Amino acid sequence: YQEEHNQDQVGDHHRTIERDDGVKQQFAHARPCKNRFGDHGKGYHLTELYARVGNYFLAFNMGLFAANRLSAWLLPKRGIRWCLRLACGVACAVLIAMAYTPFTSVNWRMTGLLLLGTCTGLLHGAIFQAITPIYRHDPAATGNLAGIFFGSGSLFMALLVAGTYYVYSVPAILLMIAAIPGLFAIWYSRVKHDVTVRPTPKLRSTMKDLRSPMAIQFGLLLMLQSANEWAVGGWLALFLTQRLGVSPSSSLLFLALYYAALVVGRIAAQSILPAVKHGKLLIISSLAATLGFVILTFTDNRFGVVSGIVFVGIGFAPVYPLIAERIGDRFPYYDPALYHGIFTLAFAGALLVTGAQGYLAEWLGVRSILIVPLIGSLLVTLLLVLIWIEMKLATLNKKSE
Repeated sequence: YQEEHNQDQVGDHHRTIERDDGVKQQFAHARPCKNRFGDHGKGYHLTELYARVGNYFLAFNMGLFAANRLSAWLLPKRGIRWCLRLACGVACAVLIAMAYTPFTSVNWRMTGLLLLGTCTGLLHGAIFQAITPIYRHDPAATGNLAGIFFGSGSLFMALLVAGTYYVYSVPAILLMIAAIPGLFAIWYSRVKHDVTVRPTPKLRSTMKDLRSPMAIQFGLLLMLQSANEWAVGGWLALFLTQRLGVSPSSSLLFLALYYAALVVGRIAAQSILPAVKHGKLLIISSLAATLGFVILTFTDNRFGVVSGIVFVGIGFAPVYPLIAERIGDRFPYYDPALYHGIFTLAFAGALLVTGAQGYLAEWLGVRSILIVPLIGSLLVTLLLVLIWIEMKLATLNKKSE
């Protein structure tokens, strides 16, 4: 959707929204009264094309999944620096092209998101190769630090778009976003240091660990937790705008609050993990996330939205540090290509769930969006309990022997 970014008039407020079919529909609001979110006389009735939004997530997912084989082929031949420069440069070019693409062209947007997903997957593959020495030094801290950086980047983007929503046009915002990978491409082109990429190990040498129930449980756990976080991050702003009438810029600020709760919670969780029983922390986080989803589903005021988002963010925050710690203890070795494949499958599954939310919302309404992460958080809790039971049993067996 493209909204005209003009100043509000005193009294009646008009919002012009360009639909996907290219027709502009103007909404006039008769009463200049404040709603419960403090938006004076504003109503935001965006076109309800949830299935199309789900298709955008699926297009990005296809590119991310396809890049797994592309990175395995390019990295040994060209090296990490060349692949980083290529991924960032192409991403910058795609974002610039999308800025000048007519917003009525759905096929162009799908193609652009497919290419962006491919660039993201190639970038992931190069980064997994680059962090090999750090991961071997401290696996748990490296995994948790990656989650913190991801949340910080998402927080920055939410604040950037929220702050410029009524100041610049949509193409101008896309151009500003395109400058970020463009600057990184220039920086990578000036970096002289490069890391030698080892050939990908044969599949037979890694299947021994992957056959174990523990590896399968960790893979499912990573996929479900990624799906939970991305399901909320991908749909929260649209949910608040459509369900509660929050302005687009305010809904993006609420999204920034969600990512801020995730980042702060992960930093705090990393510091308290040695002093707190993991089972107790897991139960508290699961209850907090469930409570947050219930509040968001039934609230109709700002306090309910803020408290629900904070509960969900705090509830999700300790899960990834717990996963990172267990993966580091259970799988101390590190193969970049193997880990890239595992994380690609987890992210692809998460984006598949995020895309399926669009079809669910098209069928049952926008409120059903929160059903998916609620069920996913309960499944994550169940899997973590099963993993801890298995590890306790393995420890007891070793002591008895």
